[in-house]
Amino acid sequence: MEGIKRFIADFGLPRVIITFYLLALFLAAPLVGVSLPASISDSLIRIGMNGIMVLAMVPMIQSGCGLNFGLSLGVIAGLLGATLSIEFGFAGVLGFVVAIGISQVFGAVFGYGYGKLLNRVKGGEMMIATYVGFSSVMIMSIAWLIMPYKSPTMIWGFGGEGLRTTISVEGFWRHILDDFLAVRIGDSFKFPTGAILVFVLVAVLIWAFFHLKLGTAVTAVGSNATYARASGINVNRMRIISVMMSTMLGGLGILVFEQSFGFIQLYEGPLYMAFPAVAAILIGGASVNKATLVHVFIGTALYQGILTMTPAIFNAVLKVDMSDVIRIIVSNGMILYALTRKTKVAK
Repeated sequence: MEGIKRFIADFGLPRVIITFYLLALFLAAPLVGVSLPASISDSLIRIGMNGIMVLAMVPMIQSGCGLNFGLSLGVIAGLLGATLSIEFGFAGVLGFVVAIGISQVFGAVFGYGYGKLLNRVKGGEMMIATYVGFSSVMIMSIAWLIMPYKSPTMIWGFGGEGLRTTISVEGFWRHILDDFLAVRIGDSFKFPTGAILVFVLVAVLIWAFFHLKLGTAVTAVGSNATYARASGINVNRMRIISVMMSTMLGGLGILVFEQSFGFIQLYEGPLYMAFPAVAAILIGGASVNKATLVHVFIGTALYQGILTMTPAIFNAVLKVDMSDVIRIIVSNGMILYALTRKTKVAK
């Protein structure tokens, strides 16, 4: 009994409840006519799609910059990488690698400027990050219309100028990761090996970074900036490095998302990409000043699992297709819970 109480205390009662709710959904699936293999497959695909976006939260949290509500800036870097790769005519593995390379260059540049800005507003990082995220999307909404793209795959057919709202990556690098070494069982189950492997690989690299001297310095700044400064650590530099990492991960994350989703969404598409990632890592047990890979894995699995299963079960029970409505309610409900829950401040 004491062991159970200790587990609940360590894991967190809300996460225990959410976990049992998710398990109940999986158990109920066959009873209401929902394919369990397909449901598990969809959940795994969504975890692979969104995992790196959640990982992007870790560097800034660890450095004391808080939750990265400006993740849209990294997403824009990824969108630039994706559209320029298609514009240059690259496809397949090469096209995806080129898109990643371009996104990382833009992510590093954007992240550096973003980090310099956050260093000037210490204590109000999350508010400024939200402004940066929203304003950058609005600025790019104009830029997508006037940038000199020429690829007929992407520009508006009428007038021949400006990029379309939604661009298909079919014929370029759709499912380039999802189909790599994919395990299929029957017609309804698919394990997206490539996407999951990339998620795990990036997580291992993040873990390795925070066990290096540089990563330890970043964590020290987030734990106690005054002590870190007294130890000879350049606090501002460490914060900038963490913001650059977060922005670059956002660029990579959106490309992994797009290859699975099948489309590039421009204009207001990146506007709310940060909120599900923030909600996932908070549901996983992170706070505004401490996050680990365990929080990322747990949060991503719980958030995406519930977001996948709840609409499917409710549709089957109600006999009405309310997927979009239910998904919005569940998604916003989890975001609201995650942003308003009380967390213990790490000392």
